[in-house]
Amino acid sequence: MARGTVENLAIVPRLLTRQEAAAYCRCESLSAFSDWVRRGILPGPIPGTHKWDKKAIDSTLDRLSGLEPTIEPSPFDQWKAEQDARADQGHSHHVQETRQR
Repeated sequence: MARGTVENLAIVPRLLTRQEAAAYCRCESLSAFSDWVRRGILPGPIPGTHKWDKKAIDSTLDRLSGLEPTIEPSPFDQWKAEQDARADQGHSHHVQETRQR
């Protein structure tokens, strides 16, 4: 491989051209794709580029379709959520006591 070049290794690209992004979304035309982007149905290109992030498209379509990501919360996130819930319960209990007085 020559210095300063990128070898094509049959890697599935994450960044897509406008035409590739439109085809990925099965838009019938580039103008239909542009319309979806303009209307906020699909995200625009990465700022400062003319490339669309395939994961951003997927995430947007998942959200619009009612699908939720299947990312498991970390042990810290679980602990933090429990701590926040306990703090909220303590706060609401204190508010109820104050109202009863």
